[in-house]
Amino acid sequence: MPNKISIFMMSVFVATCAAPVFAEIDAFDLETEPVAMQAADAQYTDEELDSLTADAVAAYNADGSLFQQITTLEQEKVLMQLEKERAQLDLELDRLAAEKIKLHMEIDTLSGRAEAQKQEIETEKAKLEAEAARLAREKERLQAQAEAAATNAPASASVPEPVETDVDLGEKYRLVNVFGAGSQLQATVTDLETGQNKRISVGKTLDGFTVKSISLYDGVEFIKDGMTQNLNISANR
Repeated sequence: MPNKISIFMMSVFVATCAAPVFAEIDAFDLETEPVAMQAADAQYTDEELDSLTADAVAAYNADGSLFQQITTLEQEKVLMQLEKERAQLDLELDRLAAEKIKLHMEIDTLSGRAEAQKQEIETEKAKLEAEAARLAREKERLQAQAEAAATNAPASASVPEPVETDVDLGEKYRLVNVFGAGSQLQATVTDLETGQNKRISVGKTLDGFTVKSISLYDGVEFIKDGMTQNLNISANR
């Protein structure tokens, strides 16, 4: 396409430049018409035509000519096309910049979600570890209680002591103190006949009575054959 435009422009230029030459030749023919009539066989040589053409080209002023107008139009057309392409590139660059910002925002959002999920997982993991530690401590405590109960159990625990059913524990024993915490309360009682102290806890037996409960305020409650008896510190005073 650029070669065709160049050829066209050169053709217009040559035609424009040659026009004054041919006009000059025509004027010369009109002025020398009598001579031309007399010497009809006279012809210009190639050197003379080349000289006349060169002079015409040198004297030609392109300002305001058709060639200059066409050249200016072509230049403006090229500039407009370049400006259009530049504007298109600017729009494409703006679109790419917007896409880049959008991608950064999405990455930041995904990073925030991942961080939040990671924090939730860490929190849940810490809770599970704390619960596992608590259960382990509870297991150790229960094992220690079971071992202590087995150690404190009398050798003849399987054989109940023969006692009379109408024994009054309040007349035979005195509650000395209650110690421990929570469900692990224990009590110390004194045999009034022998002065010997005995440590009792829930589930143990004393003269055939089973310790049902121990309380700091209500003392020790015993049960046997559905009948209950109590020992408390205030009653002993």
